[in-house]
Amino acid sequence: MPRSTTAVAVFAVAVLSVAGCSGDGGEDAARSSDPSAGTTASFSDSPSVSPPGELPSPTPPPPPPSPPAPTDAASASITASAGGSPSPVPTAGRQQKLVTMTVSGGFAGVRQEVILRGDGTVRTSDKGDAEVRRAGAAEFTRLRTLLGDPALDDVPASTVDRNAADLFQYTLRFDGRTVVTDRSAERPPLDRLIDALSEWLPA
Repeated sequence: MPRSTTAVAVFAVAVLSVAGCSGDGGEDAARSSDPSAGTTASFSDSPSVSPPGELPSPTPPPPPPSPPAPTDAASASITASAGGSPSPVPTAGRQQKLVTMTVSGGFAGVRQEVILRGDGTVRTSDKGDAEVRRAGAAEFTRLRTLLGDPALDDVPASTVDRNAADLFQYTLRFDGRTVVTDRSAERPPLDRLIDALSEWLPA
């Protein structure tokens, strides 16, 4: 081979080698000069930061617990109170007259009396003959509860049929008032009290 041909071939190889090195270095330089390469992932997991001067939003408190549902007993108690359920009248000892009932009239000229006192004693009299007995705890409470019925406030002071002269007349004194009736008209709260007191009268 002539020397000129060999020299040209060597020169060509050298030029290609230099060009290849320059291309690789250019790619590396391009990668190193790109600011976005290799940095995006480093900020993806960083916590959010509030802007300067802005306070973070407070966490709202948990809602208060709901009140328990009332039991059947409590509901019954509330219903009774709302409906004006009677309660026993208070007592203040023997000198207190809770109620006095006098029964008079009729063809035979009846004159009977019942007095319920605050100590539970019951005094009855029939044409002058008197007797004192004591009511049991349950009976005493029943009588006091009848006296405490709010419906008694609606009973008129007098319910008398003037055309019926043969009827018994009942005069009751309780709670600072006097009520007179011959039972010619129904007065349920008063009738219940009269029936309960009449049980103590002599037959």
